[in-house]
Amino acid sequence: MTSSSTPVSASTFRLDWPAKVIFFAILSSIFLAAMDQTVVSTALPTIARDLHGLAKLPWIVTAYLLTSTVCLPVYGKLGDLLGRKYLLQSAVLLFLAGSVLSGQAQTIDELMVFRALQGIGGGGLLVTAIASISDFIPITQRSRYQGLVGAAFGLATLVGPFLGGFIVETMGWRWIFYINVPIGIFSFFVIGFAFPRPKTAEKVRMDVPGTVLLTTSLSALVLFASVSGTVLPWDSAGPWLLLAAGLSAFGGFIRIERHHPEPLLPLAFFRFRTFSLSVIISFFVGVAMLGSVSFLPIYLQDVRGFSPTASGLELLFLLLGMLAMSVLTGRRISRTQRYREFPIAGALLITLALGLLSMLGQHTPMWRIDAVLVLLGLGLGTTMQVLVLSAQLAVPHRHLGVATSTVTLFRSMGGTLGVAAFGAVFSAFLAGGSHGYAQEGAPALIVQTLHADFLIAALFSFAASVCAWFLEDMHVLVKRRDALDRG
Repeated sequence: MTSSSTPVSASTFRLDWPAKVIFFAILSSIFLAAMDQTVVSTALPTIARDLHGLAKLPWIVTAYLLTSTVCLPVYGKLGDLLGRKYLLQSAVLLFLAGSVLSGQAQTIDELMVFRALQGIGGGGLLVTAIASISDFIPITQRSRYQGLVGAAFGLATLVGPFLGGFIVETMGWRWIFYINVPIGIFSFFVIGFAFPRPKTAEKVRMDVPGTVLLTTSLSALVLFASVSGTVLPWDSAGPWLLLAAGLSAFGGFIRIERHHPEPLLPLAFFRFRTFSLSVIISFFVGVAMLGSVSFLPIYLQDVRGFSPTASGLELLFLLLGMLAMSVLTGRRISRTQRYREFPIAGALLITLALGLLSMLGQHTPMWRIDAVLVLLGLGLGTTMQVLVLSAQLAVPHRHLGVATSTVTLFRSMGGTLGVAAFGAVFSAFLAGGSHGYAQEGAPALIVQTLHADFLIAALFSFAASVCAWFLEDMHVLVKRRDALDRG
């Protein structure tokens, strides 16, 4: 089963039985990795109290975020070189090992280490599973199934908070890690049964220097974004040393990639306009999405008086819009063989939603806020999976893993840096307008501060929409890709 760019009618194309089993294995892998992120978030306060590690609580999240981000390019390249079956099974095993060990952790430091191991598996699950779709579904029908992937991701995110809360209250927080075991074992054996055996590579030359330098760069930049202003004060040397290390290592990585015969990230891809734009748009959308949505719970809890659980429920409106539009967009692209209008319209919907959120008041009716969140979800669902497709269309088939991991990496980095940047803006506004966060006028100050955050995020999403206008049409990309594959 190999992918083909031969036009296939959306009304006649059907997956055969083996392909359906493979696709089910892919969805179960993505569901496993996506659900874990939201399940754990609901248990963090309980974990901190039980392990007496409140001061180190952010590192439980940072450890997973760090390793799941920096491993993306490596998984993408290894999947292209070695095949994705055994790589995906390895990611499942690493994820399960990290889950079991996290459930056994006796101290907060142990949990941080085991969450880092879990992140190595989780990052590989997402990027390898998404890239695997391209190995057995024709390129002209791929968007339909990537839309279902987006829906599975949204459903996992939707189920996670409820399942996490239920498990913590009934069985204890350790079971939020153990719950991954049966799902992971099922995914492991389905992948082993359904995926075809990869072809034996003639000679693999891994870009070890580039891998080391990029891993160092991404680690330093993620840490800079995660701990600056919180763990490490801005006026200390720590954040700036991390930033300098990250940029220096990235500069060395660029020099290595120009001359290596099998680079981790071929720089020649950035000469393809659509690939470069897909990466840039993904970065902008990541900044706008995570950089803004991360602060909505502050508004709901500190201004409107919602409980943490109730504020989480409000975000379901966003997820429902995202889930529905992911499916509809994928099916529409498969029928029409047109995709450019979706990231253009999606980014504009995100811009409109963020603009409306920038006008939030202390007493804005909740039905208006919920409607805006649905609008934001519709925009995200229209945009995110399409950018993976456009990047894959822009490069030769043998580099699909690299294309997928690069888009995912830049979206993740955009979100990470966005949270840090908007957090700095948020802190600066609060510090400039009040001498104490808990003063009587704090709700008004929080609202004023969020206005700035949402407006800045809207500018990023508008920039994404402008960039999307310059994406090439699907038939142009398919024709050029055929020529690249033949050459």
